[in-house]
Amino acid sequence: MRDLLATSLTAPPRVRPLEGGLGAEMLGLQVAAVDDVAFPGLYAAFLKHQLLLFRDQSLPPAAQVVFARRFGEVQVHVMDQYHASEHPELYTLSNLDAAGQPSGRHPDRGTLAWHTDGSWRRVTGQATMLYAERIPSSGGGTEFADMYSAYDALDPAEQARLAGWRAIHNLNFSRDRRHGEEPLTEAQREAVPPVDHPIVRTHPETGRKCIFLGDHAETIQGMDYAAGRALVEALNERIVAAARIYRHRWRPGDFMVWDNRCLLHRAESYDTAREPRVIRRCTVLGEVPS
Repeated sequence: MRDLLATSLTAPPRVRPLEGGLGAEMLGLQVAAVDDVAFPGLYAAFLKHQLLLFRDQSLPPAAQVVFARRFGEVQVHVMDQYHASEHPELYTLSNLDAAGQPSGRHPDRGTLAWHTDGSWRRVTGQATMLYAERIPSSGGGTEFADMYSAYDALDPAEQARLAGWRAIHNLNFSRDRRHGEEPLTEAQREAVPPVDHPIVRTHPETGRKCIFLGDHAETIQGMDYAAGRALVEALNERIVAAARIYRHRWRPGDFMVWDNRCLLHRAESYDTAREPRVIRRCTVLGEVPS
């Protein structure tokens, strides 16, 4: 492993496309050892493939934060109840109780719906990174949907129509309808008021157009609320149906990083009463969508 790692840090990273063509596995590379020499090639692969998988990683919490900072400023999530370590940048999704046993409680059912992380902020998420600590024997995977292909599947007239619309994204809305028994506190709601973003955005680095919606999108700016709400729901169904999809089955030690600007994702259900699932997440902030 030492010789393989030394090679990986001085040569272009070895890449293997994932099944279906969305995403790629980075071979022979330990994330915790990525340095200034290795990072540019890794980041180029991130932009090209949208989703990168690293298997068999040894990645302590501090090392995950250090790696994330190579991409940019790391978000400290407003829902601080998920800060389970001395690193507030990390957001822990766990169904374990105080004794370390499965509790039967899903930590955040909002993750089960298609969404993009941080779209409820004016400056949205650039990249999200997940590290798998404990994984159920079945279920609990993560699916990804390519929003470049969703945009390309629209006819030109609809592309032009959607380009004139902006959606209202609201964390309080999505939290209440998916995990309403644990609502945001008043202080949390005040910290993240609703924001508007274009439905069609241009990726700031690739220049490609994609659809930017997901479960945090509530309605359409300037439209009757109910009509806008119905339209967002219909669009969310259509774009996922039209998109390339990758379904990931986790193994302990897997690490994934993906581009929030052009992907939606969702977690799959699992037996929360019998199976453990502990995932450590962080999100890197990007830019104001345009």
